[in-house]
Amino acid sequence: MSKLPSLKNLYYLVQLHREQNFNRAAKACHVSQSTLSSGIQNLEEQLGGQLIERDHKSFMFTALGEEVVGRSRHLLAEVQEMTDLARCAGEPMAGTIRLGCIPTIAPFLLNRVVKEVGQQFPSMSLLLREDTTENLIAALGSGELDLLLLALPVDTSGFHSMSVGIDPFKLVAHKEQPMDGAIEYEQMPDESIFLLQREHCITGHAISACEMQNSTKINPFAATSLHTLVQMVDSKLGTTFLPQMAIDAGILNGTDLQVYQPPGEAPYREIGLVWRQTSSRLRTFRTLGQMIQSLLPTKAD
Repeated sequence: MSKLPSLKNLYYLVQLHREQNFNRAAKACHVSQSTLSSGIQNLEEQLGGQLIERDHKSFMFTALGEEVVGRSRHLLAEVQEMTDLARCAGEPMAGTIRLGCIPTIAPFLLNRVVKEVGQQFPSMSLLLREDTTENLIAALGSGELDLLLLALPVDTSGFHSMSVGIDPFKLVAHKEQPMDGAIEYEQMPDESIFLLQREHCITGHAISACEMQNSTKINPFAATSLHTLVQMVDSKLGTTFLPQMAIDAGILNGTDLQVYQPPGEAPYREIGLVWRQTSSRLRTFRTLGQMIQSLLPTKAD
């Protein structure tokens, strides 16, 4: 059998593709830049083809390089799954879980999740990553993460998902701009509702869940975080929607904001776990999901 490429060199290549910079990729791999460069050159020699076109200032991946990166991601993910299977064969609630979470959930729920894991499963540790839904789905598919905590629905083609609860939406306004009587969106001023940037899935979920059809009511300025939204509404610029978990976590503390029930049938977003279909840790993830369910309300609550 001819000598096979090393997993280490394949990992170097994948990280270089992700970072698009030799120095950053080397830091991500915890090696020197020369070590990473040599590893990729060895990989090219073993495969008998050019993976990267280089000059003294820049580089680009060849068509072969792109193909090898894609196959390497799947291969590395499979190896990680095999390693996890062997490590946790006798103790499913042990070992390390690389958990990704979106920014509109992470600051308000992960601390409680980590504490519960520490109490119920002391042999398990969580490595946390906060990012947008799109980036987290890509990282899960490439094997960089094991499990995601997201707001549903999202396109989870090729993945398993499990609902763990709901997170109601509330309308928030300054106390000097009271919402007297029944709230009707059509009666609100144009461009008076502030939301997050479109890359945050909570914007689409809020618009859909709250049945807000008139886009003229939405201000074209989009905030980058829920904390920014709170500051804007506290400055009497308008109103916004906030998830209940953020309110419960104290995001309105120190403000002059009041919480109202939006129109419609108790709007909410669904919270769920997502993992690869090929994962061998189904029992582990479902047990974690059941634990998280105890921290969130359900539709029946």
